Amino acid sequence: MTMSDCSQVSFDNSDTRREEMHNTMEAWAEDLVEEVDDAASSKQFQEWLDVQSRFHDYSYRNTLLINRQCPHATRVAGYRTWQTEFDRHVKEGENAIWIWAPIIAKQCPDCENSPSYHERSDCDYDETPPEEWSKGLVGFRPAPVFNISQTEGEQLPELETEATGDVDELLPALLEAASSLTVDVAVVSRDEWSHGDAKGICQYRSPAEPPLVEARNRENSADLAVTLVHEYAHALLHNDTDDKTERSKRELEAEAVGYIVGRYFGLDTSGSAFYLAAWEGNEPEVIFDRLEWISSTAAEIIDVVDGVMEDE
Repeated sequence: MTMSDCSQVSFDNSDTRREEMHNTMEAWAEDLVEEVDDAASSKQFQEWLDVQSRFHDYSYRNTLLINRQCPHATRVAGYRTWQTEFDRHVKEGENAIWIWAPIIAKQCPDCENSPSYHERSDCDYDETPPEEWSKGLVGFRPAPVFNISQTEGEQLPELETEATGDVDELLPALLEAASSLTVDVAVVSRDEWSHGDAKGICQYRSPAEPPLVEARNRENSADLAVTLVHEYAHALLHNDTDDKTERSKRELEAEAVGYIVGRYFGLDTSGSAFYLAAWEGNEPEVIFDRLEWISSTAAEIIDVVDGVMEDE
């Protein structure tokens, strides 16, 4: 993967600043597209993708059940699945997370019940014997699953998505810049974080209230800074849209802004490539379709943060 140039840039000439910024951001967008392509074809990403494909895609109802019982759940699987698929074992004394598991059995073509329930029903179907019926969904049963934090054993592959670099001046400036960007911001301790594995969130509120950005605190301050930029981008770009089908494109836009702003301030944001590659069905070339939005949002954040840093 191509690594980002971590030396901070500047656009000091006021006469050419706008053009220089646009050209540089367009070049960086091209770099990001290339990095995403490289990331998607890398051995590390393929290994991660293989593991992800073995996790069950839970229904909305089961997702709610999981979140109610274990708000911090990230990857869940059954007791045996952890053993056979991932070479991990549930720790002694762990409480199960209960979900609804489908019951697949021979199914009456008419009433769609299993043979035992069909016999007790009022269904008169008898054209074919039960042993010739096709299998189908006949009901649900409670089933236990466990989050990865409840298990131990073989490590699962991880993607290196975190930004790195020096943010001693940048991070305080980003927090101070929130008011100028018309965003409320809070950095939340790990113990008080209630949004699972997410690094940050942006909550859109009533028109009278600015969006609320929350970021989970962590040791890597550079990654925290880029997370704040990512969520600021959501606040600036997506406050007036509620189209869930556009979610992957919104993530691409916000991450591209984070990549560009972080790179401007001298951070290594090449981990964004893995982040974007992980969004299934998302074509990185969409960056160019939305480059004007991305670059103008990045420039707005850069201008405000630069102003804060100059005033200090």
